[in-house]
Amino acid sequence: MFLKLPKKSLWTALVVFIIAVSGGFAYYKSVYLPAQVPDELQIKTVTARQGDIVIFASGSGTLIAVSSGTEATIKEQITSLGSNLVFVTSNFNRGGPGQRASSGGLVYDDAFAITDDIKGVVGVVVEQGSIETIKAGNITLTEVSILGTTPDFPSVRDMDIEKGRYFNQTEVDRKQKLTILGHDLAHELFGESDPIGQTINVGGTKLTIIGVFAEKGLVGDVDYDIRLYTPITVVFQKFTPSQFKGIIGDRVRVIYVEVESQESIEDTILQIELLLARRHDVPLNEPDFSVTTQQEIINTQESTTAAFRSLLAWVAGVSLIVGGIGIMNIMLVSVTERTREIGIRQSVGATPNDIRWQFLTEAVLLSLVGGMIGVIAGAAGSWVFGVISRMRTVLVPGSILLAFTSSAAVGIFFGFYPANKAAQMDPIESLRHE
Repeated sequence: MFLKLPKKSLWTALVVFIIAVSGGFAYYKSVYLPAQVPDELQIKTVTARQGDIVIFASGSGTLIAVSSGTEATIKEQITSLGSNLVFVTSNFNRGGPGQRASSGGLVYDDAFAITDDIKGVVGVVVEQGSIETIKAGNITLTEVSILGTTPDFPSVRDMDIEKGRYFNQTEVDRKQKLTILGHDLAHELFGESDPIGQTINVGGTKLTIIGVFAEKGLVGDVDYDIRLYTPITVVFQKFTPSQFKGIIGDRVRVIYVEVESQESIEDTILQIELLLARRHDVPLNEPDFSVTTQQEIINTQESTTAAFRSLLAWVAGVSLIVGGIGIMNIMLVSVTERTREIGIRQSVGATPNDIRWQFLTEAVLLSLVGGMIGVIAGAAGSWVFGVISRMRTVLVPGSILLAFTSSAAVGIFFGFYPANKAAQMDPIESLRHE
């Protein structure tokens, strides 16, 4: 209702990409690599050892950047609606035997009751929307968003007036045909000219411009700068289709309540629930409205991104395990190919512990190099993904530490068995190996 979350298809594309690349490297190591001739082994060994580590580091960095960017965007979108807000929304009844459709829910007068009866309320805003055609001189704009609202709108929704003024409660009560233009809408209709005092035709009704909002920008998928704002009573009277007036009447979808302080929000919510339940004659356990806070909305939306993040984490984790198994298998091949080298080292005094550390260090270094490449690839991938999908990405320093520590852990865990096998070789048998 308030936000536009990243499309699921974009998350799915990221998952499929990581799976596809992981599968490609798995095929490369398990099918293609063993078929190669020995003299190509060294280069392919390094590539195969690092491949899945790169995928893990870049994939984990990208997914953390995307999810962190999404969460940051959600918080910004919610907080940009205003501060200390409580959202009261209608739960419309679709109707049943003996009931009229759309019965119940919030009405315009509920906002006045909240203002008059609830302590600690700084402002209350009611909104009712419509879509109309606007004409100003020889310029015609179709499907423009019209928002009918109340005098507290600028303060509650944290919007500033750039020119002129906003309407007051008397003008709302008298249904005066006034309007305030969004920043971009004013520029599109009048260019650099001053629109204050000008008259425009909105859906066949002439409205006088009394103000222009300062630039606000996008909040979710709503562009506040291309909207037209007018008293809500004008929307009820002029911009509600006649066939729906009997059903809709003065019903509203949402009431925004600005509370005095964050500490008093819970108490204010309880007062609102008791007041509206009494006014609507409904039990508290079956209300025809719902009350939520900004933080509750943030938590709900973040749980969605957390689910996708968990899925991506599992995919990246599988890549890490596959990479570790690949490191172990290829190092076992490397130990076999370097058996004579191991025998020579042992014959000149190298202890089993020296051999073990040689191969273990090699595994760790190769894993760390793969992690470093993955971090760079992840940072680049996050930027590219953000550009292509127009989603915000935030590179988290912790993801870099995660990539390096995980890479080192994989090198130690999966590199120990081949290193230990090399350390336990018999020197005489190793020197006889061709």
